[in-house]
Amino acid sequence: MELIYKLMGITMAFAEDTGVTDTLETVGEQAVPGTGDIIISTLFSLAPMIALFAIMYFMMIRPEKKRKKKEQEMLAALKHGDRVCTIGGIYGTITNIKDDTITLVVGRENMTMVVARWAIRSVEDVSIENDSEALN
Repeated sequence: MELIYKLMGITMAFAEDTGVTDTLETVGEQAVPGTGDIIISTLFSLAPMIALFAIMYFMMIRPEKKRKKKEQEMLAALKHGDRVCTIGGIYGTITNIKDDTITLVVGRENMTMVVARWAIRSVEDVSIENDSEALN
């Protein structure tokens, strides 16, 4: 009980600094804040945390969710013949898709390479030829 009165004293002091007036009732020899003042002072003490969470949500969490959703849609839409770039910077053409693995054709000699689906960074709009004239 004593801890609650100390915490209320801190929030009441904060509320007094912000201009909120408190009315105190006396119970025995101790002054106890009224119930309306407890709610107001609690709201004043929680307001900065709520504002910080709202700012973090709109500046960090929401854009990250949008980016992840767009990436998942891109990975789900992969098909045979797409020209892709991996996270390692390797460009190739998809020849086979199985569950979570993708087979790419890479380079002049049409070497095959198997990569994980999550390793695809982007699908290229411009088709690049795999013959020696285009790569030189």
